[in-house]
Amino acid sequence: MNIGIIGAGVTGLTAAYDLTRQGHQVTLYEARPYIGGLAAGFKDEGWDWALERFYHHIFASDRDIITLVEEMGISDTLFFPSPVTSILKNGKFYPINKPLIGPWLERLPLGKRLSNMADLLATGLRVLAFRPIPFLSRLRVGLVTAYLRYNPHWQHLEQVTADEWLSRAAGRRAYEAFWQPLLEGKFGPHYREVNMAWFWARVVARTPKLGYFQGGFQAFLDTLAERVRTQGGKILLEHHVRGIHPTSEGRIRLELRDHEAIHDRVLATFSPHMLKERTPALPASYTAGLEQLLSMGAVVLVLAVKKPVSAGHYWINIPKREGFPFLAFVEHTNYIDRQHYGGDTLVYCGDYLEPGHAYFEMEPEALLERFIPGIQRINPTFDRGWIRKVWKFSEAYAQPVPKLNHSQNIPPLETPITNLFMANMSQVYPWDRGTNYAVEIGRRAARLIAGER
Repeated sequence: MNIGIIGAGVTGLTAAYDLTRQGHQVTLYEARPYIGGLAAGFKDEGWDWALERFYHHIFASDRDIITLVEEMGISDTLFFPSPVTSILKNGKFYPINKPLIGPWLERLPLGKRLSNMADLLATGLRVLAFRPIPFLSRLRVGLVTAYLRYNPHWQHLEQVTADEWLSRAAGRRAYEAFWQPLLEGKFGPHYREVNMAWFWARVVARTPKLGYFQGGFQAFLDTLAERVRTQGGKILLEHHVRGIHPTSEGRIRLELRDHEAIHDRVLATFSPHMLKERTPALPASYTAGLEQLLSMGAVVLVLAVKKPVSAGHYWINIPKREGFPFLAFVEHTNYIDRQHYGGDTLVYCGDYLEPGHAYFEMEPEALLERFIPGIQRINPTFDRGWIRKVWKFSEAYAQPVPKLNHSQNIPPLETPITNLFMANMSQVYPWDRGTNYAVEIGRRAARLIAGER
């Protein structure tokens, strides 16, 4: 078949990889001048490795992307450090994920399994040592986390909000200290509407060990794209698809800036709202459902700094109620050695925001001025003179908002238009969006397009 794929992010590239391996003729259309979508990286002068525009890692439990990496024969490029992730509460840092035992444990027989168990034990002990709440509340946090982690059933959890369930199960004080800042930061005014199944999936899937690629995620994406090309696929950059139209012969016509293309089948990997806007033939009943799928955008400021900012913390969860201008402070070079980036300390200050928020339109320097006081609350000695360079990245479609009974609202991969398919992060529920699930849905879409069920 002649197949068109709109979007050369992880989902589109993965689908193209599988379809070209089967001998199909595949063309990817990417509006940006680069591949990778939210996982794409960039390089500054003097850096050996690319850095992601938006902070990225995978988990040791992410079987779909790990399996793909193994199939591609590049497992030796994927490694799993155990960085420190912390909560900032009342001006103090509380490490939650911090290994007790060094990496030497992994070199023993069954070392990886023992190391994972040791990391989970360390997390449990650090939760019990979290002094801003009483000991019994800490114990309830541990018990609730264990229940969620080892409970395989999530369906009933989508009938209640995470705000209500966690408040009741762990107690209000524990919820407000541990989990409310996460929900409020990710979902803003919608945080009380998010269902508990989403939170369950977040607990089940996450591990203290975080995976990264030699050369950054861009190195993995470049290898994947090269395999697609080697297998006969085409990747067309700066090709903006303006319209999607069914033909009378049952094929799909793509309207681009200066030409048209016709394919037997088309997979669209952009947001549900973009599919609605560009496909006028979709029935009103279907597009009404697409409009109900809410999402948050993301804005990230990346700083190249002359020296470390935090005391060894990779990821610091920030309580926005304490007046911080951002949700997460991520010091990438406390996770990946700064030697790969010319000695720079690399820091992300990021936030999930509604698409109309003022941050989206602000210039990098103006946003930096807004963020500096927050950085100085993390390190009072931080000075603007430490900053060598600053970049700003934003994305309007970055975090779906799963409300009650969300499984009933997810559209299937097949749209009402014959031979037109959709695959995006709004459809990976109950799992949180991420590179692993972009791979999973890309492979699932490829099987469906190829006629496999």
